[in-house]
Amino acid sequence: MGNSVFIIPARGGSKRLPGKNLIELNALPLIEHSINFAKQNSDITPHIIVTTDNEEIKTFALKKGVQVFDRPEAISKDDSTTVSALKHVLEQSNRKYEVVILLQPTNPLRPKELLKNAFKKFIDSNSDSLMTVSLNEKKLGKIKNGKFIPFTYKMGQRSQDLEPLYFENGLLYISKADLILNDRILGDNNFPYIVEHPYTTVDIDTLDDLKYAEFIVNNYADE
Repeated sequence: MGNSVFIIPARGGSKRLPGKNLIELNALPLIEHSINFAKQNSDITPHIIVTTDNEEIKTFALKKGVQVFDRPEAISKDDSTTVSALKHVLEQSNRKYEVVILLQPTNPLRPKELLKNAFKKFIDSNSDSLMTVSLNEKKLGKIKNGKFIPFTYKMGQRSQDLEPLYFENGLLYISKADLILNDRILGDNNFPYIVEHPYTTVDIDTLDDLKYAEFIVNNYADE
């Protein structure tokens, strides 16, 4: 779909793991995993854009042959939203895109067929957006006044009897551009695409996350 675009947001700043987007996982910088995933899915769209405020990331992305947009300082702060970066790209681009595929560098591991299958579902379901989710089978609760209070279950309830709950795993987002231009990534007609794979547990924000990702990538097949 030529009117689609991959957008990879990659700020230079990170308090918990400085320079994380260029830190290596399995001998590749985190951002390169997402760039490679986009290139491997060029049949969906060949257009790849990295948006960054960092010269080192910019230089690296350009060497990889992808387009780079300089992100203004005003939307490159710790509390800046992802949608603001995506919106800036769409507003500044000379090409009019209809669909945005968001790839976050902090979720570098994705099953090979993920986008092919998810994009087909996005089109077939006529959705405004799609997000990847995974089943959460943990018994969750709150702590109030020093006491644990079950929240997603009743005390003593068997795990297999819990109501199915899902978490947003961050592997992939697909959104119509009009939605993003209205400051939203996920629309009211949003399709939750279920992914069950060890890769869904990888989200790198700390050194421990990186060590865990190394274990996952070395012990599970990329399927």
